Amino acid sequence: MIKSMTAFARESRAGDFGELTWELRAVNHRYLEPHLRLPEELRALETGVRTRLAARVQRGKLDCNLRYVPAVGLTGSLRVNRAFVEQLIAAGQEVGAIIGRGVDPSPFELLRWPGVLQEQDRALDQVTAAALDLLETAIDTLLATREREGERLERLLLDRCDRLQESVVRVRARMPEVMTGVRRRLADRLAELRAELDPARLEQEMALVAARLDVDEEMDRLEAHVAEVRDVLKRREPVGRRLDFLMQELNREANTLGSKSADVEVTREAVEMKVLIEQMREQVQNLE
Repeated sequence: MIKSMTAFARESRAGDFGELTWELRAVNHRYLEPHLRLPEELRALETGVRTRLAARVQRGKLDCNLRYVPAVGLTGSLRVNRAFVEQLIAAGQEVGAIIGRGVDPSPFELLRWPGVLQEQDRALDQVTAAALDLLETAIDTLLATREREGERLERLLLDRCDRLQESVVRVRARMPEVMTGVRRRLADRLAELRAELDPARLEQEMALVAARLDVDEEMDRLEAHVAEVRDVLKRREPVGRRLDFLMQELNREANTLGSKSADVEVTREAVEMKVLIEQMREQVQNLE
């Protein structure tokens, strides 16, 4: 089953430890690129979070935000990190000496620095375990959303494949009439020039024109690529990159068809094919 790379998941859990909320937002990207925002007291979770994401998500840019609200009474007592404060003051004095202007920071300015205040006596083991468990639930939700969106995109791609196949059939049906018209126009031109109408020469010229206008190979390759798209959509693995390559091949054949066209109807079909292929390409960018 194909999966979209665009999805959102939000999962919350409350307990004796307080309340945890994970928000995962995914958009398309060539590789897996997670961006984490964790509470200061839960920074140690980063390695575990990245490992779990990498084990279950192959591609996409992931914004992962964890919010933690401690339960009332669980907040530990505050302690000033004296050594860190002394280092900040010394650094400030050194900078003041360099610029020739001394400024003494106020106590509350110093309190705004991360790490000046430290909480004591808070046991975070329960919170950590709950956060990682809740992350797995959030990933489940994210992947389920990606699968549902993938099903929608699959239906869209298959519809475009059907329409491409119909267009190929119309071009094949049109080509005999196109060649008849080309033969007639060539004969008319020779007649206008009052040249002697040599049947052998006419056939030779027609053979050259037919070779230039022949699109059977392009039609065969278009049908083969459409069949390959259908086959790829059945696979239970990431297929985005393979489909992206097939879109390039489809577009190349449609362009060649347009350049060879000597008929308004065939040109119109070539343009329609390119529109359909571009619609498919835009959606394929969102597939894992």
